[in-house]
Amino acid sequence: MGMSQFRQPARAAASAAMARTCAAAGAVYVGAMLIEGQYDLTTGAGLLACPRCDALHIEEELLSGEVARCVRCNTVLARPREGAFTRIVALSLTQVVLMIAATFFPFLQISRMGFGNDTSLFGVALAFSHGWMIPLTVAVIVFIVALPVMRALLLVYTLMPMAMGRRPARYAAPAFRASEIMRPWSMAEIFIIGTAVALVKVGGLASLHMGPAFWAFCALILVGLASRIYTSSATIWDALEDQGVRTDGREVVPASRAEATSAGRVPAASGGASVGASVGARG
Repeated sequence: MGMSQFRQPARAAASAAMARTCAAAGAVYVGAMLIEGQYDLTTGAGLLACPRCDALHIEEELLSGEVARCVRCNTVLARPREGAFTRIVALSLTQVVLMIAATFFPFLQISRMGFGNDTSLFGVALAFSHGWMIPLTVAVIVFIVALPVMRALLLVYTLMPMAMGRRPARYAAPAFRASEIMRPWSMAEIFIIGTAVALVKVGGLASLHMGPAFWAFCALILVGLASRIYTSSATIWDALEDQGVRTDGREVVPASRAEATSAGRVPAASGGASVGASVGARG
């Protein structure tokens, strides 16, 4: 007997156990998902924790333009916007193009007493690629160039199908999870701040001329800030779950979708840009 034959009874038993638990907690269980507005304290299904103070909120569907805030610390938990996914995809592709320009075009030119030298970001990284400085080269390339580009591409992979009104890609959930893990490790902003400090110190010793890569990097920072304004992790996770993607096993079904399912009807898939985030405290 194959492993898959063992897994089916186990999954059925787990679903039955979940249903009993939800019934004890007063929740409504549909298949492997809870109906919107219900929650299970045992598994955390139907609840959302504030990322700053850990206050728990009951998940509810938000409409486009509504803002969900934490009732304790007023942190924005979700902010669905009409057309947000399309904007995030466009901004992510812009980030990739700007990063390519910032990496290979001349970044800075230094001249003094008739002698000058210019270099690119890639050339700076290669300048340390000897001996015990090799780890520094790897760190510069990974944290300043590779991670921001990879995160932008993962966002495009996750959001582009939903922005076009299609079902999410097969590995959309793992891709978005990876992009969230990479978020705090993208050091592009730190690099430009460090560069600005170094330029102030060197400015009195030589003549400095900013190359096109420097301005491309500045534009990259601004585009990244704009992308963060439109990006809401809770909204994206909820949009994936509303499209039937399995995330962490605690997905919540919107009430309208649950009613359609119980009536034997399959609701039309919502466009990714207009799907609301499931949180309880509304602003």
